[in-house]
Amino acid sequence: MTLIKSISGIRGTIGGPQGDNLTPVDAVLYASAYGTWVQQQRNKESHKVVVGRDARISGEMVQQLVMNTLVGMGIHVVDLGLSTTPTVEMAVTMEHADGGIILTASHNPKQWNALKLLNSKGEFLNAEAGQEILDIAESGAMTFAEVDNLGKITRNDAYIDLHIDEILALDLVNVPVIKKANFKVAVDAVNSTGGIAVPLLLEALDVEPVKLYCEPTGHFPHNPEPLKEHLGDLMELVVKQHADFGIVVDPDVDRLAFVDEKGEMFGEEYTLVAVADYILRKNPGTTVSNMSSSRALRDVTETHGGTYTASAVGEVNVVQQMKDTNAVIGGEGNGGIIYPELHYGRDSLVGIALFLSFLAEEKIAVSELRKRYTSYFMSKKKIELTPQLDVDAILKEMESRYANEQINTLDGVKIDFAENWVHLRKSNTEPIIRIYTEAKSQEEADALADRFIGELKEIAG
Repeated sequence: MTLIKSISGIRGTIGGPQGDNLTPVDAVLYASAYGTWVQQQRNKESHKVVVGRDARISGEMVQQLVMNTLVGMGIHVVDLGLSTTPTVEMAVTMEHADGGIILTASHNPKQWNALKLLNSKGEFLNAEAGQEILDIAESGAMTFAEVDNLGKITRNDAYIDLHIDEILALDLVNVPVIKKANFKVAVDAVNSTGGIAVPLLLEALDVEPVKLYCEPTGHFPHNPEPLKEHLGDLMELVVKQHADFGIVVDPDVDRLAFVDEKGEMFGEEYTLVAVADYILRKNPGTTVSNMSSSRALRDVTETHGGTYTASAVGEVNVVQQMKDTNAVIGGEGNGGIIYPELHYGRDSLVGIALFLSFLAEEKIAVSELRKRYTSYFMSKKKIELTPQLDVDAILKEMESRYANEQINTLDGVKIDFAENWVHLRKSNTEPIIRIYTEAKSQEEADALADRFIGELKEIAG
């Protein structure tokens, strides 16, 4: 069982000893540390925080603990109840709130939960802010409100609808053309809040949803990470129902993957590629993904005369790079779409609407669309090292070995070869180097990863 305290939030398994797992005591500790941080950001009479959760079984318990901790600090809470990560992000700005907390462990199994923390822009905290909250929790320097100054909880169930309204109002979401296309789409929402939000969006676009695992019970029917090996039921349903394609989202609806009309995976890495292709046709410009995402985004960006840049891994880093380069679209290869015309956060709902617009305008089958993009294959492996080894020195030696190649050291060491690439990253929590590779065949990608594992072992001695 696990409790992971990091600058990006507090994540752990429910139950067990306090401090080793995400227990009620830990939920209160880190919620109060976050509340203290929020109060330090703006010196004013009262503060407001938006709180929402995915459907996992522990969610209601953790949410009550978190909300009432904030109330005890004199902070007012807007309770969204069952919601999605992007909806909570948008609600923070719509409410002019001082921050937000999303209770979700994303693609982790049902025994996990987490406090994901947002700033007043509805964006994930940067490393500095995250560290400040960890320091506050460590110091125990939290002060609570006297009885006359307690916060209040206000329930608001409208925000998923408001989120959808904002999506439908976007210039590049072609509502009339989508409505004329008479799409039929299968939806696997892994029995979480996507089962509420995705069908509502589709129905607003006159798209017929065929629901699979759309009851928000929190009992995930399969591993909730939207990968091919977990999606056999959706693949079968698409073919059986003669659907135009299938949609799968993770429990908090910030990762998006598609299944084509033949029941084959479109490819999680290609969600962003296809949406970017659509955006760049209308609005050429810069794109961003993280360094471990597919080269296919660079390819499609350059096809449209744009510039692609890579950020360090992590949504907060992608967002900062997008702001720095004024990117028109960006995200992560795990199916995360960030469309700044709506907000700076991964958002499956806007990804679905833009993808539907592209299909409807092109009048093209999903399998045919996929053929437009170069096929790349990835390998993701790791090498465990002894704690005594200097991982930074090992990566520095690897950088020296390949000094004549295109090197990026923003986040570990990424080496771009003509036909493939390798990205070496150290873990922040254990003596591990992660090896990501991409090539034009699975065999080549695996062989490249194995080659670098061998070289790392050789350097490590």
